[in-house]
Amino acid sequence: TRFGPTVTPNPTPTRPTPPPPHTPNPPSPPTRAMSSTKGLNVARSRGKAQTELLRANINDQVQRLLDQLEDLEELKDEFEDEKEYEETKQDTMTQLREFQEFLERSVQGDMSLVSEYGATILALQAAISEAFKTPEVIRMFAKKQPDALRKRLESLHRDKKIRQITTEQFQTQAVEILIALKKLGSKLSTQEQAFLDKMSSARHMEDVVDKLGSGSSVEKSLISKANAEISKAKR
Repeated sequence: TRFGPTVTPNPTPTRPTPPPPHTPNPPSPPTRAMSSTKGLNVARSRGKAQTELLRANINDQVQRLLDQLEDLEELKDEFEDEKEYEETKQDTMTQLREFQEFLERSVQGDMSLVSEYGATILALQAAISEAFKTPEVIRMFAKKQPDALRKRLESLHRDKKIRQITTEQFQTQAVEILIALKKLGSKLSTQEQAFLDKMSSARHMEDVVDKLGSGSSVEKSLISKANAEISKAKR
């Protein structure tokens, strides 16, 4: 038998081995300076958010308590008797005192908050001690509104002229307004200062208001800031 030539089959083709996948270089670990800066920014952001929440809470509480104080006087005749009015008034004063103490603690050490709420604290103290008795004036004082106080004083002059209020009512509110304006840093006219000088109640009230802020954490913070600025100026 004749055999043909032996045929060797073609070997099975093989696929080329693919190159290994590219592995990117791992990121460099953050340096200590980068980590420190990032942590500082986060802390600042958190601190700012907490301060804004504190501001919102303070403003809400101030508004609520001033409204309550104003309602107490406006609705005085609607209480069943004097005892109920006095009990409600004492409760309001207790709330004012507790909030004023909370406010002093909250702003201590933060000069921006001290500057923002220093007048509010003094106005609350004036209300608690009853050095100031007019809720509307206390509100304007607490919110640092010298223009509104000026308009209120003009309105009082008109009301006195047309005898809508008594001389005693005019004097009581006018004294409160002028002392509040002085505490807010407004300059009084010669006539306004002369009016205060001749009013014995004004001298007493001004002394009381001066003593209210004396020794408080707010006053200490302001004195500390002033001393720091003086020392800086001397360098």
